[in-house]
Amino acid sequence: MTTAPSTTTDEAPQPAAPAPSKSNWAPLRPLILRLHFYAGVLVAPFLLVAAVTGLLYAGSFQAEKLVYDHEMTVPVGERKLPVSEQVAAARKAHPEGTISAVRPSPEADATTRVMLSGVPGVGEGHTLAVFVDPYTAKVRGSLEQYGSTGALPLRTWIDEFHRDLHLGETGRLYSELAASWLGVISAGGLVLWFSRRRALRKVRGAKGRRRTLGLHGSVGVWAAAGFFFLSATGLTWSAYAGAHIDELRTSLGQATPSVSAAAGGEHGGHDAAGQAGDAAHGVGLDKVLAAARAEGLGDPVEIVPPADANSAYVVKQVQRSWPTKQDAVAIDPASGEVADVLRFEDHPVLAKLTRWGIDLHTGVLFGLANQIALMLLALSLILLIVWGYRMWWQRGRGSAFGRPIPRGAWQQVPPQILVPLLAGVAVLGYFLPLFGIPLAAFLAVDILLGEIAHRRGRRSYGTPAG
Repeated sequence: MTTAPSTTTDEAPQPAAPAPSKSNWAPLRPLILRLHFYAGVLVAPFLLVAAVTGLLYAGSFQAEKLVYDHEMTVPVGERKLPVSEQVAAARKAHPEGTISAVRPSPEADATTRVMLSGVPGVGEGHTLAVFVDPYTAKVRGSLEQYGSTGALPLRTWIDEFHRDLHLGETGRLYSELAASWLGVISAGGLVLWFSRRRALRKVRGAKGRRRTLGLHGSVGVWAAAGFFFLSATGLTWSAYAGAHIDELRTSLGQATPSVSAAAGGEHGGHDAAGQAGDAAHGVGLDKVLAAARAEGLGDPVEIVPPADANSAYVVKQVQRSWPTKQDAVAIDPASGEVADVLRFEDHPVLAKLTRWGIDLHTGVLFGLANQIALMLLALSLILLIVWGYRMWWQRGRGSAFGRPIPRGAWQQVPPQILVPLLAGVAVLGYFLPLFGIPLAAFLAVDILLGEIAHRRGRRSYGTPAG
């Protein structure tokens, strides 16, 4: 005889109590069910926004290529001009600001990007990218650019919408809240699904709330691994949890290293051929690029001019697709000699994993396939949220919203399980403040509502109050 399935978002009290279970873990199910219900109802709107904006961001890479095709691509010519000539053409068209970086054309049909900082009208932390035809040195346009992946206005707008809803640092709290809870809700859903997997296994032929529950559970199980990954990697650059992760990596000696940009030896600070921040400083871009090529730095690369009179040029690979190319060299501006070399293969293990995790999360590690996978995950999350709310509605058969499982489930959990569980939740809440603080608020409100309901119950049975 098959029992009726319970929901992963709410569960009505059954007329007949289930048979006692010999497992000490059985009492955990009602507790997880109640927490899953509250988290699903109250956090789901934030997850929905993150999923929709994430879906848009995953598609923005291909949209960017279409929208900015004129600036990004050129007809293939016979021979590319020296980088210095291309930069000179960009500076002639845009003398404002200072050159912060140059990305020589990485492919036969790609333009060279000259990035200018301090340009009036360009947002803080952004640069003005001037696109130059590498064969003719003709400027094909200029666009505001953001981030290490060279996001142009369309992708930048969607990226910031996904990250902070265009509300600045305050808006980042929404995305950190969503990332903090996504893994927790997924873990709770898995526990609930596998604890009733026999009853929920068949979806075909089911109707109403049972069918919705089956779809919700099936898709959730298949997508859970992806949700755990998005949650973990999304937290790496969040405001509060990200700071804890950085501190942990630093304490373990796993921080991401950087090439030394100090100009070495007696040459440092004695070159009068140019000034700091000028791409023509010292030996110039062409010799700097040639020195980097001799060290094995293939395209795509970015050249960063010296920050001051005592600094070196830094040339770094910027390919974040697989295989990752992230080697970097520092070039003495006076002699053109290599002052320092940093290979990606020498990065600490956690630094590499962080790099790959972020790139996979942002859709650049495996290109189009990566972006399609992210879109499918985002769509799965959207469907799960919709089905979750639908089950909540179906619980009341359209007349009223459903109720979570009755309170007091934690009292049935054996102390040898409850105490370590609470300790683990406390540690997790410390490292993930936007999980811990909302959870504490949920519990406080739930206790308050429970006390109110208890007092009303006493009055309804004629028990004197107070």
